[in-house]
Amino acid sequence: MDDSGAWAVAPPPRAALPVAGSGLFPVRRIYTVGRNYRAHAAETGLGGTPGVSLKPADSVLPGGGDLAYPPGTAHLDPEVELVLAIGKGGADIAAADAPGHVFGYAVGFDMIRRDVLAQCIADRHSWDLCKSFDGASPVGEIAPAAAIGHPASGAIWIEVNGLRRQTGDLADQVWPPAEIIARLSRLSRIAPGDLIFTGTPAGPAPVARGDALHGHIDGVGELRVRIV
Repeated sequence: MDDSGAWAVAPPPRAALPVAGSGLFPVRRIYTVGRNYRAHAAETGLGGTPGVSLKPADSVLPGGGDLAYPPGTAHLDPEVELVLAIGKGGADIAAADAPGHVFGYAVGFDMIRRDVLAQCIADRHSWDLCKSFDGASPVGEIAPAAAIGHPASGAIWIEVNGLRRQTGDLADQVWPPAEIIARLSRLSRIAPGDLIFTGTPAGPAPVARGDALHGHIDGVGELRVRIV
């Protein structure tokens, strides 16, 4: 497409995330993996294999900070997740080759309007609106894989107002990151700038205005968000 002419409307700003050390990571697309920890899959009652959904790139809340409580919900859940930042694109990627496609890793919160989700399930509608709103994807600073390697285990947790809500270990994932990339790339070509949220441990619970959220993954980083 020739974009040399004037835009009909002003282009939106490009979503980007901070990278540890320096620089910015441009966000192209956001994938989220659900039911990727067995205990969480069991508590949802949905069971089955992990599933993949999409979120808009502009739902990113770079580096955390204040998150406005979204409209249309009385049950907002944060789900703490390991986020993959893709640096090399491809399709039909073998699991053994998948780590080479990851630029880095970060802590993320997949924010979900749980009551909207329940209604979507009951009505057999798409789940998109339950977690597509401004600030629905807070992501912390990206730690480059060149600096930290490719974490396969380590504690993952979230605290709300200093109290532990969720805790787990990356080793408990049904599909580890390499398997996620391999499976996803069979159906959709991944590209530099893609983010992949890799699922959450058991125990997500609702938050309210004024709550302070603190997420942590061993060897990866931290994420702090306040609901306003």
